[in-house]
Amino acid sequence: MTSKTRLLHTSDWHLGRTLCGRTRYDEFEAFLDWLAGTVAAEEVDALLVTGDVFDTTTPSNRAQAMYYRFLCRVGRSGCRHVVVVGGNHDSPTFLEAPRDLLRSVNVHVIGAAARKPEDEVLVLRGEDGVPRLIVAAVPYLRDRDLRTVEAGESAEDKTNKLVRAINSHYARAAKAASDQRAALRSPVPLVATGHLFAAGGRVNGEEGERPLYIGSLVQVGTDVLDRCFDYVALGHLHAPQAVGGLEHIRYSGAPLPMAFDEASRKKSVCLVDFEGGAATISTVAVPRFRRLEQAMGSWPEIAARLEDLAAAGDNVWVEVVYRGTEVLGDLRERVEQVVRGTSVEVLRVKNQRAVARILSAQAPGETLEDLTPEEVFARCLDAHEVPRNQRGDLRRAFDEIIAALAEADTRAE
Repeated sequence: MTSKTRLLHTSDWHLGRTLCGRTRYDEFEAFLDWLAGTVAAEEVDALLVTGDVFDTTTPSNRAQAMYYRFLCRVGRSGCRHVVVVGGNHDSPTFLEAPRDLLRSVNVHVIGAAARKPEDEVLVLRGEDGVPRLIVAAVPYLRDRDLRTVEAGESAEDKTNKLVRAINSHYARAAKAASDQRAALRSPVPLVATGHLFAAGGRVNGEEGERPLYIGSLVQVGTDVLDRCFDYVALGHLHAPQAVGGLEHIRYSGAPLPMAFDEASRKKSVCLVDFEGGAATISTVAVPRFRRLEQAMGSWPEIAARLEDLAAAGDNVWVEVVYRGTEVLGDLRERVEQVVRGTSVEVLRVKNQRAVARILSAQAPGETLEDLTPEEVFARCLDAHEVPRNQRGDLRRAFDEIIAALAEADTRAE
C-alpha cells in the first residue's frame, strides 16, 4: 500500500426532491458538477456515498441520468473506487440493477443488507493492485431484513430485537473486515458505512429529515460503530457532525438544504486522509447553489426582511413565518404586495398566530400534533368565520387534496 490514501465521504443527495412543489434539478446538477470537480482536484482515491442517493424509490429519468453521468465523470477523474450504499429513501433493487456492470468500472453498489455481513466487506486496491482500504459497506438495515415477527410481541420487544439485530450485523461485519486485514498481513485502514440514527446524533427537529424507523426510536450506539474501524461514514442526518465526541464517526450531512429550516446551515463533505495508520479528517464546504431564506417575526419585521431581500436583487426563495400577536387574515396578500415585481419568490407562508388562535379556542393544552388534518381544516373554517353555504365546496376540495397526497405517498413507497 502507498503511504497515503484519500477518501471523500458524502451522503443524502436526495436527487429529485422538490421544495414546496418546485423542482430543483438545476441545483442537483450544479452540486454533482462541483463534487466531480472536487474529487478530481483533491486527488481522491475512493468516494463513499452513504445512502439516500435518490429522494424516492422511483426516481425520475432526469434524476437517474444525473446519477449515471456523475459516475461516468468520476470514473474518468482518476478516482479509483466509488462505493454507494442504499438509504431508507432508495430502492435496493433499483440501485443494484446495474451492479455487475458498474463493478467493472470499480463502482461498488450495495443496496440492501446481505444475508452474510461479510459479503458487504470490500477490499479496495490501487492501480498497482495493492490493497488501499477495507470497507464494511453496510447499507440502511431494514426491519424486514433483520428480524422475524413473532405473535404477541410488544412494540418494546420489536425495538429491542431490532437493536440486537443491528448490533449483531455490525459485529459480524467488523470481524469480517478485521479477518480480511489479518489475511493481508498489512495495516490497511478499516472503514465502515451506515445509514442510521446514531445515538448522540443531532436532529434539531429538521423538517428535511423523516423518521428512519417508523413507530420506534432505534438508535445505534457508538460502541457498536467503534469496534475496530478507523473511520465510520454515516448518512441519514442532514447536519454535518461528529457523533458522541468521536471525530472518526461522522455524518457528512446533506449537501443541499432540503427544507427552509436547513437554509442557514453550512453544508460540507468529509475528506479523510489515511497515512501511517492514522486518519486525518477535514471538511470541504459545499457552495450554495440557490439562496433560501426565512422571513420571521411580526409583520413589520417580515416586511422589512422582504424589502431587504428584494433590494439585494438576488433570485431567492423565501418562507414567511408570521409570529406576531396581531391577527392577520390578509397575510398572504400583504406578502405578495411587498415582493411583487422583484426577484424574491415566496414559496410558503406560515401564519403561526392563526394556528395558535385555532388551537387555543378549543383546548389550551393542545398542540398541532394532537390533531388530524381534517380537524385542523375544520377549525380554520371556524376561525375565519367561513359561511356555512361555502363550506361544502371547500371541504370537497380539501378531501381531494388529501386523497391526492395519500396516493402520491403510496406510489413513493
